[in-house]
Amino acid sequence: MKPIAFYLPQFHPVAENNQWWGEGFTEWTNVTKAKPLYRGHNQPRFPADLGYYDLRLPEVRERQAEMAKKYGVYGFCYYHYWFGNGKQLLERPVNEVLHMGKPDLPFSLCWANQSWTGIWFGAKDKTLMKQEYPGMEDYKAHFNYLRKAFEDPRYIQIEGKPLFIIYDVKDLPDPKQTADILKELAVQAGFKGMHLLAGNISKDDWNPEQYNFDGKISNAFNKSIISEQERSRKNNVLKKLVRNSHWELDFLKSKHRLNLLDHREVVKGMDYGNFDYYNYPIVVPNWDNTPRSESRGLILENSTPELFAKQIQKAKEYLSRRTREEDIYFIKSWNEWAEGNYLEPDTVTGYAYLEKIKETN
Repeated sequence: MKPIAFYLPQFHPVAENNQWWGEGFTEWTNVTKAKPLYRGHNQPRFPADLGYYDLRLPEVRERQAEMAKKYGVYGFCYYHYWFGNGKQLLERPVNEVLHMGKPDLPFSLCWANQSWTGIWFGAKDKTLMKQEYPGMEDYKAHFNYLRKAFEDPRYIQIEGKPLFIIYDVKDLPDPKQTADILKELAVQAGFKGMHLLAGNISKDDWNPEQYNFDGKISNAFNKSIISEQERSRKNNVLKKLVRNSHWELDFLKSKHRLNLLDHREVVKGMDYGNFDYYNYPIVVPNWDNTPRSESRGLILENSTPELFAKQIQKAKEYLSRRTREEDIYFIKSWNEWAEGNYLEPDTVTGYAYLEKIKETN
């Protein structure tokens, strides 16, 4: 049972981010400016060992891969941004991985097909980069780009077919048509086909097989978050924040309500279900996206390496009911630092989360 960790390529400057957020902007910009929003809030987070890296440096990517292999992460699933008409963003790290043939670590791609907006920065109605679907010629151009990755010997395959994930299937104008086109192009290019998965934001009632998808990533985490939010709504979040009058005043001035949930309860409520279609488990080590969204954010309290190990065990028990000799589960994420959602070592927990993967393999 092989764990694949989602990987964010945001840690290098690009012209568009410089224009939108200021010169030199990367994911680290939000991480380093984070502030604690209540007494005991673990912010800002500080990376250990790898430091505030720049993904334009091949030695950084090599070190990440070495770390992943040492602790039992089978491979990375790189987020891939294709906005239509050939427009990409943050493509440099993956392009260099392909061009250089390094690092020697299995990988796949997840098409993060969503428009970029200013939602996490207080400007939810502002569209920075629109996701578009111009038609057949763009699908062909997109596949020609993907083909270079699919042909790489490191690319992850399921039953001999390259694994490809589309994050938001409901954003597609016609999910089945998209699947049909991509799979046909794969066959024409000499592949056995394409193992196509829907992302974890698609709900349980979205049956992938009806749209020629081979499965979906489980919605269990998202579903449990919503359930826990509803359950805890009666508990006034101010009770957790009012540690003294200073914090109370600051919070009452806020226009938004900080969303604090108990990660233990979220994990308890995670049910991967029993479906006719192929459902792939996803586990989440930690979460605190206040570096991006401040008091509009979500914080999962009581996240621990032990709780992470419990999730992994839950995912493996689910997978053990299936007949496939080899199977995979997903980890969100390897390095989403501004979401407080990462496996890479920090100065508080060190390698503890990675150690749990090694122990459970």
